[in-house]
Amino acid sequence: MEHRHYAYIRVSSKDQNEGRQVQAMNDKGIPKRDIFIDKVSGKDFQREQYQLLKRILRKGDVLYIHSLDRFGRNKEEIVQEWNAITKEIQADIVVLDMPLLDTTQYKDSMGTFIADLVLQILSWMAQEERARIRKRQREGIDMALKQGKAYGRPQVQASDAFLEAYKEWKEGKITAVKAMEQADVKKTTFYKLVKQMEKTS
Repeated sequence: MEHRHYAYIRVSSKDQNEGRQVQAMNDKGIPKRDIFIDKVSGKDFQREQYQLLKRILRKGDVLYIHSLDRFGRNKEEIVQEWNAITKEIQADIVVLDMPLLDTTQYKDSMGTFIADLVLQILSWMAQEERARIRKRQREGIDMALKQGKAYGRPQVQASDAFLEAYKEWKEGKITAVKAMEQADVKKTTFYKLVKQMEKTS
């Protein structure tokens, strides 16, 4: 049975230009009828043509894609799709912008190992990058708090004990020091809360 060659192209709906990718696939000798194109926003990633292509793909067929990110938004999705095509369907994949990821070149177990290894490394790099971004965000929040910038809601909330002490202090029944003791708050927190109260009253 003759093995077919297909291509999959995904472009975002705002970036209408799939011409370059189509041309690259034509250069590989893939006819227009065997090129599947999804125009989707990265947000919902509904890919009808891709799902259709996966149903058509048979063992030994070759699927050409321009770059790995055509398979998914993140590396987990990419690895999942890679495995579905190469291991479950047992079709080959050629990634045009990454020659190492060409399963037609590697028909032995060593080749499969190389492709899997490259994918695992890419996956790990993406996770590390996400962790770095989260750490930077965390450091940014900590820095903002240190400099006293309000981040989201006010950090200090007025307790019932504070409200009681505040009322008595405003009525001149107790001193500020006594009010702080009663509310069990430090001086800076006490005046911060007072400021909040006077702003809202």
